[in-house]
Formats: sequence, structure tokens, C-alpha cells
Amino acid sequence: MTLRNFAAGVPTMLLCLIVQVVVVFWCVRYCARQTARDPSRTGWPRAIGPLVVSMLVMMIANVLQIVLWGCLFVWLGEFEEVYPAVYHSAVNFTSLGYGDVVMKQEWKLLGPLEAANGVLMMSMTAAALTAILQNIIRSQAEAIRTGQSRRSE
Repeated sequence: MTLRNFAAGVPTMLLCLIVQVVVVFWCVRYCARQTARDPSRTGWPRAIGPLVVSMLVMMIANVLQIVLWGCLFVWLGEFEEVYPAVYHSAVNFTSLGYGDVVMKQEWKLLGPLEAANGVLMMSMTAAALTAILQNIIRSQAEAIRTGQSRRSE
């Protein structure tokens, strides 16, 4: 029984990792291109635009991963409808753990596997957003420094 849980859960975890890595790489490259294209973006609304876009894209990717797990639960016959499967998946993925929906003994180990996967994927999202924010702060500091050095000349 445990082996069946891992046989179903590990490929789903790997698929989630692929989705997350692709999206994180796109977001980091997108923000780097935006900063490189217009390093003079000194106003905070213009400077945080790439961060907002990246956050939304990464959250959409996290929701997609939740749906992937929910579809797995439906495919395994644990749920008959998609909505309760996705709800249960979201509770697991975010480690919220309400416990109001409990899976059958046969597939119960998928809950902790999804929770571990969710913690890792959400952590990647947080790390990427932190890196993007650091890049924005660095470029803002450089723009201020460059502007001040021009004024002193």
C-alpha cells in the first residue's frame, strides 16, 4: 500500500517541480529583462510592476499544481468530483490541514506527500520573489547612486 502511494505521489511531485522550475525561471528572466531594459525605473509603481507580474504568475502555477494533485485524486477514485478533490488538495498543498475531508486508508499517505511537495513549491515561490525583490532594490539603489553622482559632477 505504501509503495502504491509513492508510485502515484512521486511522479506528481516531479511534475510539480518541473512546472515550478519553468515558471520561476521565466519570472526571474522576465524581471531581469525588465530591469535591464529600463534601469531608470525609479518610481516605486513602475519598479514593482515586474514583481507583481511574477507573483501572480507563480501563484497561478501553484494553483495549477494543486489542480494536478486534485486530478490525481479523482483519477485514483478517491473523489468523484473535481471540486472536492481540488479543495482537499489545496488544504494539503498549503499544509493548512483542516482534516474535514479524510482520504481512504489506501491513499492516505498521499496527503503528507502533497503537503511536503506544497511546502517545497511555496518555498521556491518565496525564494524567487525574494531574489526578484533584491534585484529591484539593487537596481533602485544603483539608479539613486548614479543620479546623485551625475548631480555632483
